[in-house]
Amino acid sequence: MAFPKTTLIGLKADGFRHPLDLEATQSLKQLPGLDLIVRQLLGSIGEQFFYLDNIASSVLVSEQQLPELHQLLKEACQVLDLETPELYVRQHPMPNAYTFAMRGKKPFVVIHTSLIELLTPAEIQAVIGHELGHLKCEHGVYLTLANLIMLAAGQLSTVGALIAQTLQSQILQWVRCAEFSCDRAALLATQDSRVVSSVLMKLAGGSPTLAPQLNLDAFLAQARAYDESSSTELGLLLREAQTGQLTHPLPVLRAREIDRWASSKDYETLLQKGKMCYSSETEKKGEWRNW
Repeated sequence: MAFPKTTLIGLKADGFRHPLDLEATQSLKQLPGLDLIVRQLLGSIGEQFFYLDNIASSVLVSEQQLPELHQLLKEACQVLDLETPELYVRQHPMPNAYTFAMRGKKPFVVIHTSLIELLTPAEIQAVIGHELGHLKCEHGVYLTLANLIMLAAGQLSTVGALIAQTLQSQILQWVRCAEFSCDRAALLATQDSRVVSSVLMKLAGGSPTLAPQLNLDAFLAQARAYDESSSTELGLLLREAQTGQLTHPLPVLRAREIDRWASSKDYETLLQKGKMCYSSETEKKGEWRNW
């Protein structure tokens, strides 16, 4: 990699979790009918259809299969102090990545080929770090629920479909808040805010042809301009209308958030703690931690 990263031994999710994520998760847990829909979706549909479909239609990354991607995954897991999940590459024209964490099953991450083609290795690692953030924050059940509701609503029973429709707006709200925490995990994994912001810029308006021509500083200025123009009462209402049915916050808002957090005392403190933990480990054991 371009420079050595601080390994965050003992990193806890609450050390980087976004306040909006914490608030939205607490609200989601109080929704009536959530347990029923979780049991329906994370039962036969989740295990028999989506997991098997992924196994059948994707390529499992390993030391023998796409080893460079496997190394990016291993390093991100080491930095975030997390067990290594399975990583799959799936042929798909829409740039995307997602995480599934079934009950009793090993979690797995999927990255679409079109996203890999769009990004540099460092940016791919930021995407991996983002998905690992979902696992670190234990978003698994609710995140899988959100994915399945969007992908499999037609396969639910009548009762399940009605509950899913009722819960959709609340779940989408939670997902958008959770994404801010995972962008922070992406920053911790790469330890370069420009890499994370570059991913967001390319997702907003990039392509393999256009990506080399994009200007990150101009995109960050655009993010600040959007923040300023939407700070009025009318602007806030329009922002809500723009994002209400989205699964992710707007890329410019995510770039602004990560740019701010990268300059914060909280982020600097996490890196300093990581350096102190690494020093104490090396003095005591004289070697790398056995991952």
